[in-house]
Amino acid sequence: MKIAVWDTYVTKKDGTLMHFDILVPDDMNDTKLIFEHGQNYLAQKGQKGQALTSKECSLCHIEEATPEIKQSIEARGYSIIEMEGCN
Repeated sequence: MKIAVWDTYVTKKDGTLMHFDILVPDDMNDTKLIFEHGQNYLAQKGQKGQALTSKECSLCHIEEATPEIKQSIEARGYSIIEMEGCN
């Protein structure tokens, strides 16, 4: 399965930076839905309401999914990789 990696940087409520990737099937091009996935993740992290637009989130590259990422995408439509400041 090919996936699109959306590189995302969000300013948290405390002013620090949160960096994560939103992973979706490579044929998904509905940015509204991709941003909704990011907002769902932010809500889980206590960051509901933080800005998530094309300014904070952009397509980075396409790659082959690992079995774990493929399973996550098949279960909920997307996967998240936490990079920095996500805890």
